[in-house]
Amino acid sequence: MPVINIQNLTKYYGVSRGIENVNFSVGKGEVFGFIGPNGAGKSTTIRTLLGLIYPTSGSATIFGLDILKDSKTIKKSIGYLPSDVNYYAGMTASELLRYSASFYGIKTGSYYTHLIEVFGVDVTKKFEDLSMGNKKKVGIIQALLHQPKLLILDEPTSGLDPLMQAKLFEVLKEENAKGTTVFFSSHVLSDVQKMCRRVAIIREGGIVAVENIQTLRSKHLKKCRIDLSEMPHVNQFALGGINELKINNNAVEFMYAGEMRALIQHLGTLNITNLSIEEPSLEEIFMHYYN
Repeated sequence: MPVINIQNLTKYYGVSRGIENVNFSVGKGEVFGFIGPNGAGKSTTIRTLLGLIYPTSGSATIFGLDILKDSKTIKKSIGYLPSDVNYYAGMTASELLRYSASFYGIKTGSYYTHLIEVFGVDVTKKFEDLSMGNKKKVGIIQALLHQPKLLILDEPTSGLDPLMQAKLFEVLKEENAKGTTVFFSSHVLSDVQKMCRRVAIIREGGIVAVENIQTLRSKHLKKCRIDLSEMPHVNQFALGGINELKINNNAVEFMYAGEMRALIQHLGTLNITNLSIEEPSLEEIFMHYYN
């Protein structure tokens, strides 16, 4: 049984589209990436899953439980980090974290101390006096504190310096090794590529692909660059599967999604002086889907 299972989940704000017919599932123990630019529908999907907003139609389950009927039960086993961390300004970080722990019926102990040391937060300071990065650290600790079965992280690296990002990745890998499922939503593709094996790409409120990252990189697309002995004409590249064609003097670049035999046969008709065919980066794949 998947930890998260979404079926045709749709949310409209009046006549404005939030998300539409979103479908995907996340298996137990996965680190699953959810990528798309700001406004694509990532946060709407997450807030709907958490029962913070209600869907217009469709359904979803977490741990096999309905997100609407069983929201209270589900939340006991989830750690959630919002994209913007805003807590009670006048409380110290320590007070906030102890207050959060009380909702789960736990006391702050050795794991709390460990997280404070890892992220280097001064918990004696009031939340309103913390920098944006330190506020984010408090949010991360709050999400991890009760050692949930599922972590839902919305833009977890924003506001963190590279050192803190690396420490966050280490902690997430440690928790995942213990069996925690991680739902990692971000527009920072390099972060997703470091952490996740599978990814869902959301565009304008709808899912355009759910794939293993290696499959995305190795099977569907190839990044091609060729140098020709003479200035090419765009009509020379009228082959199905060639996309994002760029011609700069005698150099040609494009993305190719099709049979490699057809591409090689086609290129054989050209006067090529150099040829490079390689796997695109996740960012290039992502831009391909958006273009």
